[in-house]
Amino acid sequence: MTEIMNNIKPKGGTIFKTFVGIILIASFALFVSKSIFYAEPGYIYHVRTVLGSEEVVTDVGYKFYPLGRYNSWKRAMTVQASQQSQTTQFKSISSTGDDVNAESDTNNASANLPPLNIMFLDQVDAYAEATVRFSIPSDEESFLQLAHEYRSPENLLRTALMPAFKETLQANASLMTAEDYYSGSRTEFNSEFENQMSQGIYLVKRNEIETRASKQARASANASLGTDQEQYGEGSKTIFVVQKLLDENGLPRRKKQRFTDFGITVVTALVTEMRPNKKFVERMQLKQKASADRAIAREQRVQEEEQRLLAIARGEREVAQRQAKAKVEQIQKTTEAETDKQLAITNANKLKAQAAISKDTAEINFEKAKIEANTIRTLAEAEAYQKQVILEADNALAQKLEAEIQIQRLWAQAFAQRKVPTTVFGGSGQSGAGAPVGSDAEVKAFMQMLTLDAAKRLNYQREINTNTN
Repeated sequence: MTEIMNNIKPKGGTIFKTFVGIILIASFALFVSKSIFYAEPGYIYHVRTVLGSEEVVTDVGYKFYPLGRYNSWKRAMTVQASQQSQTTQFKSISSTGDDVNAESDTNNASANLPPLNIMFLDQVDAYAEATVRFSIPSDEESFLQLAHEYRSPENLLRTALMPAFKETLQANASLMTAEDYYSGSRTEFNSEFENQMSQGIYLVKRNEIETRASKQARASANASLGTDQEQYGEGSKTIFVVQKLLDENGLPRRKKQRFTDFGITVVTALVTEMRPNKKFVERMQLKQKASADRAIAREQRVQEEEQRLLAIARGEREVAQRQAKAKVEQIQKTTEAETDKQLAITNANKLKAQAAISKDTAEINFEKAKIEANTIRTLAEAEAYQKQVILEADNALAQKLEAEIQIQRLWAQAFAQRKVPTTVFGGSGQSGAGAPVGSDAEVKAFMQMLTLDAAKRLNYQREINTNTN
């Protein structure tokens, strides 16, 4: 630059030389400012030079693009529908990207939408809040193709990502009913949304199917029919079934997401909130109340059943206790009766044994008595025979004499003890009719008479029989 200044031959002197120098310095500064920028982390830059060449910058640091232009593309773009934004808004910054600051969240890579109104399969509308985060390609070929097609991140969001987000969320809602969603299929809904955002929207066909109720309602107007009442009402309802169309391989046919042709991938797809219309909420509240009432009734029925089983168990326990008690008493009485029986048998056996012993003893005693009687009879016969022999030998003289002696002894004792009067009147020494009563002679005569009478009674003779045969 100094050499150039020195070679200039200023016509106006030093002032002109200074002016030219300032112009050159300003031009150089402008050239430098239009040829150098700082590449922030998390961004991809599409650089176009004055010579018509293109370059993709992914590294962090100062980059040189001689008198060209560049666009900053954030590596990840977000489309979000939330309550925070009441109207569809799209905020962007200058497409030149001169004011890009990685320390602040720029809006050229995000779109904030209000909650989207969607329609479920059963014609229930709801407001959904969801978030989808996209990742743009980083390889040079795919990125240049994306940059050529959409030219700026704002245009990509407006014409590709946001419409795909809305279409997929609405198509996903058409796969199930609101009742299914709030009855346990929320996770399935979220999973299908992410699947369709990544792989494409299912091609489906909705069919209307008429089904009959499994339990028919019956009228009760005709009392004469009793329990055999006629059915009333159609007893049928129409349900909508979504069938996924299949290809020749049996796989679901899809409408491909257009942004995937440029290497854009879905990082995350989340459904964060779902608010159905007021009528459906009221219906669900009534259904929830009915379900709660059924649950309470079911619990009460279970409780009543438990009470019934408890009463039955208590009755069975009491019956078992009574049976056990009766069985114990029966066993006790049976045992006592068996004991009495055994005792009776024992006593009977004892008495029988005693009777047998007594019988044997009696038989022994009888035999003994017989022997003794035979002995006594034999002895008596012997003694009688002896006495008979003796009597036959001396005509029982000894006995007769003994008897007479005893008789005389008795008379003598009686005579000796007689009462004798002190004065006896009568003649002495005379007997006969005129003899005095009570005299010795009279007594003696009386005693002789008694002796003769006794001898007569004894029937023996006092004479000794000398004749022997």
